[in-house]
Amino acid sequence: MFRMWVREWKDSRMIRDTVIEDGSADTRTHKVFRALETACGELDLAVPVWLDSTVRDFQRHSRARFTRDSFVEEIEFDYLEIWLIEED
Repeated sequence: MFRMWVREWKDSRMIRDTVIEDGSADTRTHKVFRALETACGELDLAVPVWLDSTVRDFQRHSRARFTRDSFVEEIEFDYLEIWLIEED
């Protein structure tokens, strides 16, 4: 089972979170993109843009932060963090 934890942080505190599960046989990349889109829909956020630094962090640590630079719209939190907590 693929599970990704998506959390909003403001002032060093987690303000909202959700866990997205995906049991499909799709590729890891497709699961990550789909999970991020689903989580943003649940949290009523625009889907952030993947910057090169974000991609590198996720590839190395299975964890990444999307700061204000990653969003087209203004956000009311400091950053959105995704963390891959379980992978097939």
